This record gives sequence, C-alpha cells and structure tokens, in this order.
Amino acid sequence: MIPLALDDVRRLAPGDLRTTGADEVTGVSIDSRRLETGDLFVAVGRGVEYVEEALAAGAGAALVPVDAFAALAGLAREVRRRSSARVVAVTGSTAKTSTKDILGALCAPHARTVVAEGSQNNEIGLPLTLCRLEPDTEIAIVEMGMRGIGQIAELCHIARPDVGIITTIGPVHLELLGTVERVAQAKAELIAALPPGGTAVVPAVAPELDPYLHRDDIAVVRFGEGGDVSLAYFAARDGRSRLKVDAFGRPLTIEFSFSGRHNATNALAALAAYNALGLPLGKVQRGARHVTLSRWRGEEVPLPGDGVLINDCYNANPLSMTAALEHLAERAGERRTVAVLGDMAELGPGAPAYHREVGAAASRAGVDVLIAVGPLARSYLDGARGVLVTRWAPTVEQGLAALRQLLQPGDCVLVKGSRAMGLEAIGEAVAVVPA
Repeated sequence: MIPLALDDVRRLAPGDLRTTGADEVTGVSIDSRRLETGDLFVAVGRGVEYVEEALAAGAGAALVPVDAFAALAGLAREVRRRSSARVVAVTGSTAKTSTKDILGALCAPHARTVVAEGSQNNEIGLPLTLCRLEPDTEIAIVEMGMRGIGQIAELCHIARPDVGIITTIGPVHLELLGTVERVAQAKAELIAALPPGGTAVVPAVAPELDPYLHRDDIAVVRFGEGGDVSLAYFAARDGRSRLKVDAFGRPLTIEFSFSGRHNATNALAALAAYNALGLPLGKVQRGARHVTLSRWRGEEVPLPGDGVLINDCYNANPLSMTAALEHLAERAGERRTVAVLGDMAELGPGAPAYHREVGAAASRAGVDVLIAVGPLARSYLDGARGVLVTRWAPTVEQGLAALRQLLQPGDCVLVKGSRAMGLEAIGEAVAVVPA
C-alpha cells in the first residue's frame, strides 16, 4: 500500500488507535490471521476481540473505529487520491467477478496491476482492494456490487473509476429494487461517476441502459453481437477455448484458459476495457492463457469414471442459471447430465415464475437428471417437463442424499444456487479427492 502516516490515519478514520511505535502503516487488514508486518489492523464487528493478537502478530497499529465502514472508506479514498493508477470498476447483474478475473489476467503482462480478490465488491471489500495500491501500481481493477439505489455511487466516490464495465442487466435484487429498470438505474450510477474522457463498457443489447448513455464527454464502447467487440467463433476443449473476435474492426484469434461459452462474452467486455486502457490488442494472448477464475465459478473437479463436477455454486440468478445449464450441455459431450440447482434468492414476488423458467431451460438443455434443492427450487420441477428424472429436496443434506442415490460413474454434474444455500457442501462431498 502507498504508506499512510499515523497522523493521516487519525484524521481519516476517527477511533481508538493503538500503535507499536511505527510512524506509518503500509497496508490495511481486517483479519488478524492475514496480517503482514506494518499493516493497520481495522477492527470490524467482532474484530475488536483480536486487537492484541494483531499487534502481537506485527501490525504497525490497530484501530477500533467509531464507524468501520467510514474508516475503511476514508483510508481507501486517500490511497486512491495519492495513486496515479487507472481504475477500472466492474459491475452488472451477473459475471462481475469472472469479467474482473479475465481483465486482470489480460492486463498483468503489460502493467503493474492490482485486482480485487474473489468477490470483494462491497463497502468493506472495495476499500481493502484500493488499500493494496502501491506507488508503482498502474492499473487497479475493482468490483462493485449493490443491494439498492445509491450504493454504487458511494463506491464510485471512493474508487473514482476511469473505466466502467456493466456486464449485464437482469432480474437480480428484485426484492429490494422491484423492477429490472430499477436495477439498470442502480448500475448506471457507475456511468454517471465516470470523469470526462472516461470510458463506459456496456452490452451491445441492453435497452434498459440507454437512458443513461447520453453523456457526450465519455466514450461508450459496446460488446456482444453488433458491438465494437463481437464474437465470430467459439470452440472449447479440455478446459480451454479458442475465440475469433472482431475488436474495433480488427480480427483477433485468442486462446483462453476457460471453457464456458458464457465466459466468451465476459472476455469481450474485458477486451473492450483492455483497449480503453491503451494496452496492445496485438499482445492480448500473453495474458489470455493465464486466466484463473475465482473459486466456485465454473470450477471443475473430477468424478468417478471420468465424470466431471462443475462447481458453480457461488451465486445464481435466472441469467446465470441459464448460461450454466447451456455450459453443462456443451461440457458433458456424451456424458449423462445432472443438474443440482438451489434456490435463487432476492427475486421478489416473481420468484416462482423465474424458477419455472429455469426449469424449462434445463429441459431445453437436455438435462437428464434435475435435483432441486430448497423451498423455492421446487418450482424448477414445474418448468422441467422434459427432464427424465427429477427430485426435490428441501435441504442441502437431503439434496446430497438424492445426488448420491442417482449419481453414476461418468456423469457430468452442475451444482449451482444462490450463495445463501451453501451448495458447495454438495460439490465437496462427491468430488474425487486427489491421491
């Protein structure tokens, strides 16, 4: 981190500051187990119980803040102010993390790059990412999530992005926002926050965003069919893929270290941002082969009899569910397909209908076995009329029992549901443990 003097910490983050004699801090952590020497430990929630442990572990100082969120924001805002790095912010209804991961891999060979870890995309995670900026950092890639109107604007006030990516607009957080149009309004706060000369990267087809793209002092770049960056060809094999892309009128052939067709679209968004950063399109292959997606996003592990488990259980909504089912069908080849689908959360009164639509998508994808897990998931079965074998399980434990009963050697299995379901327990229970 760009060092902060303790006097600056006191000014930026009021609270009880305990020091070990250091004049400055060179990092920020909220986890005493992950501290590095010289870090500022910020006690968030029950973190106050670990202050002495943090100081003993080498923290330069420990802060029990008056307001933890405001303290982290203040520290991150100052680090960002002192940095000359260009900041890319990624938001959207789906694929934020995967797009961020792909862009980070593309940029890394060409510039000193800091990338948000996992899904650090809220009022805690985003400041922690910015507090990793070093004096020589050239690019920072942050992720922005939201639960309502105004939250992305607040994150932008901290990060001050130069490039903004909106991956998708779809039915998420409807319990709080009500309509997809309101989702677009919330996401478009990123467009409003861009500085003159900034770049907005948006889907080629996203009519809900059109009312927010009227600024004439920023560049608007579209990705997807008919956009500035579009896909001409896709093929996948053995966990890798080959894309032929038309990028700003230039044909590119790129090999990526992922196999999901949906990630090809994410790669288009990443390529658009990569170009906006002034990085060389002709050398994009250097990073493309080294994309590593965050955990539980299409992660593949072996199953008995040359089977495959696609562990995509980090989160779920109607768009990502449909994409995952299509990927299951492609990845399976001649294998039997099994989909273990948990509840999709925060869809509001329309939740049963959305679950039925995903069940119909499972049927269209030719899924052989569908196991629905959770109270809302029962509606998957109402839409999955063409699936040969279906089961409903009210709990994760019963879902695991059903999978064990139905699983055969050589199956290709997708596990996906909203994060609150904890479906990773199913994937971990049936995966082959390496010798």
